[in-house]
Amino acid sequence: MAVKFGHRRAAPELPASAAVVSHSSAPIAHLRGQPLQPNRGIPLNLDWVADVHVNTSAVERRAATLVTRRTVKKEWQAAWLLRAISCMDLTTLSGDDTAERVRRLCAKAKHPLQQHLVEQLGVGKLEIKVAAVCVYHTFVETALQALEGSGVRVAAVSTGFPAGLSPIAERVGEIRRSVETGANEIDIVITRAHVFGGKWQALYDEIATFKEACGAAHMKAILGTGDLLTLRNVARASLVAMMAGADFIKTSTGKEPTNATLPVGLVMTRAIREYAQETGMAVGFKPAGGIRTAKQSMEWLALMKEELGNDWMQAELFRFGASGMLADIERQLEHFSTGRYSAEYRHPIA
Repeated sequence: MAVKFGHRRAAPELPASAAVVSHSSAPIAHLRGQPLQPNRGIPLNLDWVADVHVNTSAVERRAATLVTRRTVKKEWQAAWLLRAISCMDLTTLSGDDTAERVRRLCAKAKHPLQQHLVEQLGVGKLEIKVAAVCVYHTFVETALQALEGSGVRVAAVSTGFPAGLSPIAERVGEIRRSVETGANEIDIVITRAHVFGGKWQALYDEIATFKEACGAAHMKAILGTGDLLTLRNVARASLVAMMAGADFIKTSTGKEPTNATLPVGLVMTRAIREYAQETGMAVGFKPAGGIRTAKQSMEWLALMKEELGNDWMQAELFRFGASGMLADIERQLEHFSTGRYSAEYRHPIA
């Protein structure tokens, strides 16, 4: 077995402080026929965390076969690429960001495909656009103004991104400022040292504090998997983040030497599946960093389909933290519609 989370157990009781979600509301997803509600967290279960075991070689073999066992061709490939666009968080997190760059990125987010390509593909009625634009807090207001009325969400990185080592009060303050400005989503960074030291209560309390500060905004917990050293650490951190109420778990900041990889993705999606089966709650997944090609987008979508099902192939539960990938997807779609590859410079991001 590649990833083992221990024996099945009854779902723990919810803490009194957890946000109440009516069980009569429509489920946000189904997993093997089981209806799932949004995640509202559970008390920390240390026995569950201790039970986690990962067979690294088995995970690597499973991830390697994923890219050879499922291929998508012709019009199905084009459809998957359009789906990948709709699940993207277009991102600019550079030290030289400007308001004008953010506005250009937002324009691309609203119209990710050039108009002639939309017409050639006959997808105008689909109104293809990306899921969100992700920026530093400084540019949240700029992005909100540029995206007004589009349905594209604004995400802000927070909590001392990318290191996550500033004082806790400052990190919580960052979240609250972005939420007050109007950010729809907050990407928080965990303290990786809590994972190294097995300080699961400290990690749980930190993430739960961040979740409370997010209010109605969706929270994506960035684990920094390239820094976590082992796949077992990745699995354990994933479980703790979900128990603490994360709406999404995310691989990386994009600033680590190693970012999103399929083995890490397999471990995290298995954790999401286990959590859903035990609690009846769905958590989203966001791979980020190092995803640059259309081929990679289909590999990640295949992983989601095989491990979690079709509901995790939509923006409500799956995101790509990628921007450079969009240009390659445009080129592949143009090849599908014309039979010719266009030059890369014809597909600028912003």
